[in-house]
Amino acid sequence: MYEPRTYRHWVSDKDLVSFTATIQETDILIRAKHDLTSKALAAIRKYRGEIEKYINSHPVFALALEPLAVERLAPSIVREMAESAALAGVGPMAAVAGVIAERVGKELLRSSDEVIVENGGDIFIKTRRKRLMGVYAGESPLTGKIAFEIRPEDTPLGVCTSSGTVGHSLSFGRADAVVVMSRSTALADAAATAICNRVQSATDISPALGFARGIEGLLGVAIILGDHMGLSGQIRLAELEKEDTAT
Repeated sequence: MYEPRTYRHWVSDKDLVSFTATIQETDILIRAKHDLTSKALAAIRKYRGEIEKYINSHPVFALALEPLAVERLAPSIVREMAESAALAGVGPMAAVAGVIAERVGKELLRSSDEVIVENGGDIFIKTRRKRLMGVYAGESPLTGKIAFEIRPEDTPLGVCTSSGTVGHSLSFGRADAVVVMSRSTALADAAATAICNRVQSATDISPALGFARGIEGLLGVAIILGDHMGLSGQIRLAELEKEDTAT
């Protein structure tokens, strides 16, 4: 079932141009120095095509819920998904939104020195100034109240979110939001899924953060469930002001 992405209306970085690029299930919001829709669509077609072609000959790749080894000669995007998922202990499709966001973003960096690519809550960002990234955590009272501070020296960066209460993605957890930061957007995506799967109640937050610390390559993790929040790693919180959440 499609869920309207109302959080996209919170964007307030007016120094960048916003545009969308959609092909089938891939619905991406992009912010860059100028409109790069045609280049974004070409990149989406390219990377979706590589994944779809591999799935056609290896159907189990799309169905596996546990790490799955792939051939050394598989497309690099397929290998990256499999390797990231193996580090997090989940199936390779848990990394698909993140890996596409990063691949598209890196293509667009050839035409814009600042790019923010959001693919279903999974974000690749390269910025030249400090930006605040608001947190959407469903019915949690923390939704719209806090943000993560992203500094230029932190980027390029992947910031990915998994939720057991928001959206249509498969999750076995009940966290309102698990946000993961990593230099690899594919790894951040896969890890967010794995961590969210471990959170059923507030008492699971601390053990889930311990699990996250065991995943090599993660820079920061935030877990939100109701009015409870746990943080780990290099993550900077900021309080949102009204002017930070434009409609």
